[in-house]
Amino acid sequence: MPWVDVEKCTGCGICVEKCPVSTILIENNKANINMDNCIRCGTCHTVCPQEAVRHDGEKIPKDVEANVKMVKNCMEDCAKYLRDVKEKGKCLDRMKKYFNKEKIVAEKTLEELDKLN
Repeated sequence: MPWVDVEKCTGCGICVEKCPVSTILIENNKANINMDNCIRCGTCHTVCPQEAVRHDGEKIPKDVEANVKMVKNCMEDCAKYLRDVKEKGKCLDRMKKYFNKEKIVAEKTLEELDKLN
């Protein structure tokens, strides 16, 4: 999914003009994509002269880092509020199950999408 690198965006408005579903607005002199209405057509990527519209694949390392941080915080909170250090390991096991479920959902979704060809 697209996102706007506000450091690169000059607010030129070309993406706003070219968006076929009018889901991009200029706010505070920067493009802002309403992801609820975005159809993921890629037009904004193609037309941006500053290459400010980026692909979310670039965010994978930051997303992983955020997930690990969240799990570590949950582990600490479980130990603190349940008053047992062993709860850290139990929490970690639950979080692994959660992420495995998300992985399975993604894999099954991709399988179904392949059938659309």
